[in-house]
Amino acid sequence: MRCKPLIWARDTPKPMGDVLAIQDLTAGYGRALALRGITLSVPAGHNIGIVGPNGAGKSTLFKVLSGIVPARTGGAVFEGQALHKMSPDRIVRAGVVQVPEGRQVFPGLSVAENLWLGGYAAPREREGRRAEVLKLFPRLRERIDQAADSLSGGEQQMLAIGRGLMAAPRLLLLDEPTSVSLR
Repeated sequence: MRCKPLIWARDTPKPMGDVLAIQDLTAGYGRALALRGITLSVPAGHNIGIVGPNGAGKSTLFKVLSGIVPARTGGAVFEGQALHKMSPDRIVRAGVVQVPEGRQVFPGLSVAENLWLGGYAAPREREGRRAEVLKLFPRLRERIDQAADSLSGGEQQMLAIGRGLMAAPRLLLLDEPTSVSLR
């Protein structure tokens, strides 16, 4: 069984209210709509699971929030910033980070290099964040110089999540965090 996408919102300086508000969001690919009129909010400090069958638009929602797929109508606001008007790199710098489905580690690069790249949005915090990630995933510390694509599937998933945490997210989007892939 696969875990469905998860949205995690770290407590923000504004503890009351919603950290994310999505209003009447519509998006898709070509003529096909994957999302139709989605409206939801995520209160600060809460974990929200989004469940539904394959093809229901869960991953598309995360791609819209990450700036990878454009919204056709509606939009999303994170801590007062309109995500649908921002580029993916600005969205990450604003504190919204997606860990995509399928691990997607950088093959040929070491665990250390993958983590370092994850910290590009918060370069001054890299060393502290890396220490936190390695404390959270001690197996990665044991494999720190190993090539990412030589890790087991579970270790690659730890690395993908750890790389996302390196960006110091205030909102972490985990797409199929426990899925098993044969890649």
